[in-house]
Amino acid sequence: MDKKISGKVINRLTLYHCILTDYLAQNIDVISSKQLAVLLKIDDSQVRKDISILNNSGKSNVGYIVRELKTSIEQTLGFEKNKKAFIVGAGNLGLALAKYDNFQNYGLNILMLFDNDKKKIGGMVNNKMILDIAKLPNLARKMGADIAILTVPRQFAQITADYLVQANIKYIWNFTPTVLSVPEDVQVWNENLMANFLQFTYNI
Repeated sequence: MDKKISGKVINRLTLYHCILTDYLAQNIDVISSKQLAVLLKIDDSQVRKDISILNNSGKSNVGYIVRELKTSIEQTLGFEKNKKAFIVGAGNLGLALAKYDNFQNYGLNILMLFDNDKKKIGGMVNNKMILDIAKLPNLARKMGADIAILTVPRQFAQITADYLVQANIKYIWNFTPTVLSVPEDVQVWNENLMANFLQFTYNI
């Protein structure tokens, strides 16, 4: 990604992308910023501001070519860059993520899963093998994977993160309800499912 874009804008751009994908499936060629705003219940001016950072020639008062705008979002957010990842923790959540094929559309290639449960090792899920976590460091080097999707139980989160750091994993997508301690050169994104739920239900 050539330009620095805030997390909130990236989130909205991915939502625009979902809408544009649906429009293409319905053979709708043009969309306005107002239509996007209505669907997402946000201000029209915010949509125009977000789209202005893209290399797109559409005009908000005339409409954007759906296919071109979708491509602009993909190029800006780096969908075409193949990012190799391992899922670490073959529990219910790890297996569910392994079965989610849509990651591939965004450039995320989940190669395999890792666990330390001998009953799970050797199994397959969605054509992805579950391997002993002891094999992760060597395979990370061989396959060029530097992203780990962490889905282990809470009590094993930090010790597993330490192991991933030693294996030269530089990016951890953390689905555990734990704040991880990692070196400065390792980036962690915390996917706080309960916080998202509480934000959604706070006023109910």
